Amino acid sequence: MKSDMVLPGYLKATIILIGIVVLTFMLYIGKDIIVPLIYATIFAILLNPLVNYLHSKGINRILSIFIALLFGLFCTAVLFYFVTSQISRFTEEFPQLKDKFNGFLSGITAFVSHAFNISEEAIDTWITDTRDGIVESSRAIIGKTLLTLSGVLVLIFLLPVYIFMILFYKPLLLEFIHKLFNRMHHDKVADVLLQSKGLIQSYLVGLLIEAGIVAALNATALLILGIKYAILIGIIGAILNIIPYIGGIIAISLAMIMALITMPPSYVLFVFIAYLAIQFLDNNFLVPKIVASKVKLNALVSLVVVLIGNALWGIPGMFLSIPLTAILKVIFDRIEGLKPWGLLLGDSMPSSSKQIFNFRKSPAKTKVVSANK
Repeated sequence: MKSDMVLPGYLKATIILIGIVVLTFMLYIGKDIIVPLIYATIFAILLNPLVNYLHSKGINRILSIFIALLFGLFCTAVLFYFVTSQISRFTEEFPQLKDKFNGFLSGITAFVSHAFNISEEAIDTWITDTRDGIVESSRAIIGKTLLTLSGVLVLIFLLPVYIFMILFYKPLLLEFIHKLFNRMHHDKVADVLLQSKGLIQSYLVGLLIEAGIVAALNATALLILGIKYAILIGIIGAILNIIPYIGGIIAISLAMIMALITMPPSYVLFVFIAYLAIQFLDNNFLVPKIVASKVKLNALVSLVVVLIGNALWGIPGMFLSIPLTAILKVIFDRIEGLKPWGLLLGDSMPSSSKQIFNFRKSPAKTKVVSANK
């Protein structure tokens, strides 16, 4: 006679905890393989509508994938050209900018020394130590992300190959997902995949459109103010804006520093006001209409997943954290057993009438207790 074994709560919690630890460890040690695959999957999702359109026009599927891939590479090359042209100009003028920045620091050092009665030597020592630490950290980050041979190979060769393979084997991958479930659930699985695919594509496209608009607004504002390298700083600011809260602070800091060393001090305030206006427009109009209308994540979850992404995969993980979490929310919202997790990731607050738990003291119970006393 068989009986279903029910595991005690503490044992279930232990198994779940061990599973989370093992999964986290695997994600960390496999980041050199997993991160490029995730990026390739995101790009494949973005290019998939173009592949389907070309294939519907009678073009061979392999040729359709190849054309879509060439289109994606062309767009990337155009963006790369604009950024590198600005970087080359920045490199040529870097010595002059460095001298201006050092002159500004000398003025600040003299003011602080006089105002707070601190020796200039102590301030210079602190500035030197801080600068050396930032330089060493920057070199380590750059060395890990860009200058390694594996990173170059992924950017030049492996990433396009991954994208091509994912698009080519999409029918096989979808069939594999169907095989994981019983036949009686196939219709529901197909419905979940169809809805999830549409929302994920809409979210990612919306994210790109929002980043493009923010980049244009940043660059336009800086060009009007006459700030040097406006296009470069505007694009970097839009990319950083994908990272919630932290990215926006870094973006506005870069623009203010450039204004400080290339323009009169009053322009720092102008840049700050311009970026605040752009952030207000982005948070209240662009994001709700273009991005958040598709997928809504609450601020707490956004901040936590960005920190987790940085801890696991560094800077690439910070950029991946929000899109991946949004994709998970789309999937959770369409699977009955996972809907509570989708609710947790979202920003829809339950009304007071729908709250299950109420931690306020009941007046009736208070009267009973006082009567017993």
